[in-house]
Amino acid sequence: MQGYNVIMVYNNKLDKLLMCKRLKDPYKGLSNLVGGKIEVGEAGIEAAYRVLLEETSISKEDIKLHHLMDFTYHLQDCYVEVYVGRLKRAISVSGDENILYWSDLDQNFFDMSLYAGEGNIGHMIEHVNYIKDTILSDENSFA
Repeated sequence: MQGYNVIMVYNNKLDKLLMCKRLKDPYKGLSNLVGGKIEVGEAGIEAAYRVLLEETSISKEDIKLHHLMDFTYHLQDCYVEVYVGRLKRAISVSGDENILYWSDLDQNFFDMSLYAGEGNIGHMIEHVNYIKDTILSDENSFA
């Protein structure tokens, strides 16, 4: 079973979410979270930090990631690990995999004509909204 990850990166003020505009299929032209493949033998959290650095230039020193949830797609023989974190300070992001941008949080992330993932991004954001005071507080994010 192939593993993938998606990473929800909130800015240090918790009012924006890092998104990317997909340049290739699947979901070409749609907005998505950053993410990638988990290599064989690689721990999920280490893969998340590796992918984040490769795709955005955000390092392990810039953010503390929390393993939020998993999705298992039995018929596609794959699973997705979801990580979330808050930047420790304002930094510039850069990458050439997709077009990166900071999205305001008042968007309809369930709109499948704009966002990848069949509504999963909206679901993940709603879940984070329930728990962000505990896992994304200054104390836990910057420890």
